Amino acid sequence: MKAEYRRVVIKLSGEGLAGENGFGISPAVIRGVAEQIREVHGLGVQIGIVIGGGNIIRGVSAASQGMDRATADYMGMMAGIMNSVALQDALEKEDVPTRVLSALEIKEVAEPYIRRRAMRHLEKGRIVIFAAGTGNPYFTTDTAAALRAAEIHADLIMKATRVDGVYSADPETHPDAQRFDRLRYEEAIQRNLRFMDQTALQLCRENAVPIVVFDMTVSGNIRKVVCGERVGTLVSE
Repeated sequence: MKAEYRRVVIKLSGEGLAGENGFGISPAVIRGVAEQIREVHGLGVQIGIVIGGGNIIRGVSAASQGMDRATADYMGMMAGIMNSVALQDALEKEDVPTRVLSALEIKEVAEPYIRRRAMRHLEKGRIVIFAAGTGNPYFTTDTAAALRAAEIHADLIMKATRVDGVYSADPETHPDAQRFDRLRYEEAIQRNLRFMDQTALQLCRENAVPIVVFDMTVSGNIRKVVCGERVGTLVSE
């Protein structure tokens, strides 16, 4: 089986690591994610990963309850670092060399994010986990994924979700929602489809980075996307 993409960025949600508990990190879930990523790494694909911290704290939710937004966002970044270190541990237990590069400086647990260092790690066959988002409040991890993908010249962003693509409305609350096989950036922006925030979409559009939105809960989907099989929704020009 041959990979269609040389270098990809996988965007994982923090909530996805919680499993049925809805909070924290499920060892079984993170082990399953690591196994899927190891399989793709074995195809020779260079892999960057961006992961949120929503299983621990969401900045927007905390701000809506009265916390200062910048403070809440920084707490979310630190939660993302915790998830990144946990995923690194799971990947290295699968014998996959992994580095965590953080936009916030925590030298004891992660390297500082330096673009050229990240690209060198990728070229040496190491998985790179981009932690702490962009390092700035008011920016989502979707935007961080788009930014890092543009910086390292990734061929694709793979946005892992709990549904099998992009819909015209939330399929969990709107059973009659239309599912899209393909979308243009402009259409996704004009329709205000909320699978990714507008800043991230604009970044992808300006830098011509295609996005595949797919269901992470189906084992083997990461490999299928990387090998060019039609899975989920492709967003591109």
